[in-house]
Amino acid sequence: MTRVAFLGLGAIGAPMAKHLAQPPFELAVWNRTAAKARTFAFSAGTGVRVAKSPADAARGAEFVVLCLPTSQDVDTLLDGAEGLLAGIVRGSMVIDCTSGDPATSRTISARLAAIGVGYIDAPVSGGTAGAEKGTLTVMCGGDEALFERAMPVMRAFGEKIVLCGPTGSGDAVKAVNNALLAVHLWAAGEGLAALTKAGVSPALALDVINASSGGSRTTERLFPERVLSRAFPRTFRLALLDKDVGIAAGVARENKVPSPLLQLTSELFRAAHSMLGEEADHVEAVRVIEQWAGVEIK
Repeated sequence: MTRVAFLGLGAIGAPMAKHLAQPPFELAVWNRTAAKARTFAFSAGTGVRVAKSPADAARGAEFVVLCLPTSQDVDTLLDGAEGLLAGIVRGSMVIDCTSGDPATSRTISARLAAIGVGYIDAPVSGGTAGAEKGTLTVMCGGDEALFERAMPVMRAFGEKIVLCGPTGSGDAVKAVNNALLAVHLWAAGEGLAALTKAGVSPALALDVINASSGGSRTTERLFPERVLSRAFPRTFRLALLDKDVGIAAGVARENKVPSPLLQLTSELFRAAHSMLGEEADHVEAVRVIEQWAGVEIK
């Protein structure tokens, strides 16, 4: 049995962890809201241990999987009497599935390496549906030997698992991926708002666009299923997309790449996040476009 600790049982983390709650894995879980960890353990069946702290979860674990909102959240778990560093075992490794920022991941990796613990950043994409099915895309950054060592754990919840480069590379690819989602979402919202005001049915417009060169997953799925229906289900928080686009814009600036579109998209999603609050879904950013345009896309 491979002993695994999983910290962070949110919308993506909980279904990921369920794949590790069965042989050949022996699972311990921890969540900042303890009730979530207890509920998870009850639903996952016997054999899941609910840890009292990050240190308690990591004790004896060969792998520690993290799935938290931000790299700063990971950083705050490291220190203190019951922090991760107090319990983690020399020779173990951390698989950080947080959609984090490259610089912080490199700092965390160095701190762990100093005490003999391996680290890879391994953010995931595929949403709650992919997490439930175990078909997530996992974008990794780090040493190749550590990547191969972590592969049996990552295969439990991932389908396409790629080593993108050195530490921080997985975070960078994930941030740019989500920035492209944001660009598609905002551009489609503006275009469809304009067409609606011009008297064109947005459903008809999407039918044409999706059979033409302007189509994307955003126009094929998100707009028909969530915007035109006015359903706006909450599957991925706008606050997290705002964070990811900001990371992507930062990566471009740090590498001195002219990136006016990424920078503007970061500003737009920061504004949408501020207007709609912490709990809004990412697709609800379209509501801001509708408000500014004085039209509903439906």
